[in-house]
Amino acid sequence: MTIPDFQPNRSSANSTIDNSVENRSQKKIYRHDAPWPIYALDWSNVPTEQEAFRLAMGSFVEDSTNKVLLLLFDYGEKDFIPLAEADSRYPVTKVLWEPWKDNKGRQSDHIMSSSDNLRLWELTENILYNQNTSSTIGEFSAPITSFDWNELDPNIIVTSSIDTTCTVWNVETCQAKTQLIAHDRDVYDVAFMHGSADVFASVGADGSVRLFDMRALNHSTIIYEAPLVPDGSQPLLRIQFNRINSNLLATFHMDSNDVQILDIRYPTVPIAELTRRHKRSVNCFGWAPHDAKHICTGGDDSQVLVWDTRSTIKTPIGENSSMERPIPHIIQDPVLAYTAESAVHSLSWSQSMPAWIAVGFGRTIQALLV
Repeated sequence: MTIPDFQPNRSSANSTIDNSVENRSQKKIYRHDAPWPIYALDWSNVPTEQEAFRLAMGSFVEDSTNKVLLLLFDYGEKDFIPLAEADSRYPVTKVLWEPWKDNKGRQSDHIMSSSDNLRLWELTENILYNQNTSSTIGEFSAPITSFDWNELDPNIIVTSSIDTTCTVWNVETCQAKTQLIAHDRDVYDVAFMHGSADVFASVGADGSVRLFDMRALNHSTIIYEAPLVPDGSQPLLRIQFNRINSNLLATFHMDSNDVQILDIRYPTVPIAELTRRHKRSVNCFGWAPHDAKHICTGGDDSQVLVWDTRSTIKTPIGENSSMERPIPHIIQDPVLAYTAESAVHSLSWSQSMPAWIAVGFGRTIQALLV
């Protein structure tokens, strides 16, 4: 079966992402099929062609042994091949490669995964193909729903859990630095502000976005609260800061096909909403690593959409010179669209190779050239 390429959305003719066939010298889609359902996904952060084109992925299989799998792109075979694999007792809720630091001086790669615990994996040059060493970070009484690895200080990781807490960990000592009750109910996701070693935000079942500063953890700032519904609050599932403009972040509600764009300088009201194009629930998203305006979303409707968050905005997001509260801008038309074979549950936009987005659906991952 022929898999369709990313297609420009014809109603958004001013797309700034170059999708012309003439500029492509390689395949537009690479594929790998795993023997189990894929949930977690992340690109390597090493900025060399060979090492950047690696993927870490985690399985989601109930009542069975799960896997963390590393894939390497073989330029001879022009395909992904397994690089290393390890067992995880419970489903893998997230996997991340270590942030890249030019002066880190390490001879190995590190990958972190979360499930019933937070596990650090080491991959060395002479240990490949299913030969990992790992260590477990701390002791946990409740499953970890998500985590984030600080890019400015890779020795710091923050986790979220169903026990209402967020915990900041020291990677080197494998010990907790601090733990706080972050929400009134389960915490579903947590993310550091890009460019900061101290500020992070979380979302959870209570429907709020909360901002924390590790230098003053005695209080937090509520950036946004989902509107109340008859049966209670609307849980927020995911959160991610914009990689270029640290004032911006994105989130979405459970069972919703819309995405809210927030500016931390204007609490309580989204400054933009991506709406009406996904026909079913949104499951994942990722900001572009190379500019502040593009974001990619994936959902239960099998669609992968790239949006220009400034395409319908008279005053560019994040550049409003006045301090008046903005009116949310409704953005209905993505600039690029791709249809996968089934519901898209994971997505990663490569920082080292911004032309590539990886998506996971069913037992398949695809690397898409945008």
